[in-house]
Amino acid sequence: MVILITGITSGFGKAMAGKLAAEGHKVYGTHRHAREFIPGVTYIKAESTSDEEVKAAVDQVIAAEGKIDVFINNAGMGIGGPLEFSSLDDARYQMDVNWMGMVRFLHYVVPVMRRQGNGKIICFSSIGGLMGLPFQGLYSASKFAIEGYCEALRLELRKSGVKVIVIEPGDFATHFTAQRKSVSDEEAYKAYPSYAESLASIENDENTGLKPEYLAEKIAKIVRKKNPAYSYIISTLEQRLSVTLKKILPPGWFAAILSSYYKL
Repeated sequence: MVILITGITSGFGKAMAGKLAAEGHKVYGTHRHAREFIPGVTYIKAESTSDEEVKAAVDQVIAAEGKIDVFINNAGMGIGGPLEFSSLDDARYQMDVNWMGMVRFLHYVVPVMRRQGNGKIICFSSIGGLMGLPFQGLYSASKFAIEGYCEALRLELRKSGVKVIVIEPGDFATHFTAQRKSVSDEEAYKAYPSYAESLASIENDENTGLKPEYLAEKIAKIVRKKNPAYSYIISTLEQRLSVTLKKILPPGWFAAILSSYYKL
C-alpha cells in the first residue's frame, strides 16, 4: 500500500512509519526538520500550516505513485495552561496546527481517494477530544474539532469506498510532553493554585505512559482491516474506563471525578 503520514520525526509518527515500512508498505512522511531517516521511508519537507507545502506534499506522492491508499494525519502539538491566561495567538496556532493542518491535507487527499473509489483516512484525535481536560483546554478544543469534522466526513464519504477512522490515544511516553508549550505567567499560578500540581501530574502520566511502538502495532492492524471501526481508543484500561464513565454518568458526577483527579 501507498501510505502518507504527517509528522514522522518523533513519537507516534516515527513509530508508525518504521512499522509500516518494515511490513513492506511504500511509506511517505512529512517533516519539518528531520535529522534521522528511517530506511525505506520517503521524507517530504512540509509544514502543516502552509497551504502550498501541503499541496506540494500530496502532489509529490501522486506523481510518484499515482494513488494514496492510506492517509494518516498524525502531526500535532499541545499548548497547556489555564484558558484565561492562554493568548489569542496561542489559540489560533493550536487550531492551525492540529485542526487546520488536518483540513489542509484532507482538502487534497479526499478527491484523490474518492476518484480511486477506495482508501483509508486515519486521523489522530485524543481522549482529550472526548472530554474537556482542565489546563489543556486549547488542545482538547482542537481534538474535539477533529472528532466533529471526521464524523461529518465519514457520512459524506459513506458510499465512496473511502473509510474514515479516528484514533483516540491516551497517555504515551513521547516527545509530546517536552515539546508542549505551557503558560508560565506567575499570575496564572496565583489565580489557579492547582495549576502547577495538575501540570506535574499530567506530565508524569505522559512520561510513564505506553510506548509509541504499542500504538504503531495497533495502527498496522487497522491499516490491514477491510472494515475498520469508526474509532479506536488506544490507552490503558483506566483511561478507557474514564471514557465509558463519561458516557454513562450524569455530567455533574463525571465533572466531580475529573475535578478530584486534577486536584481542582
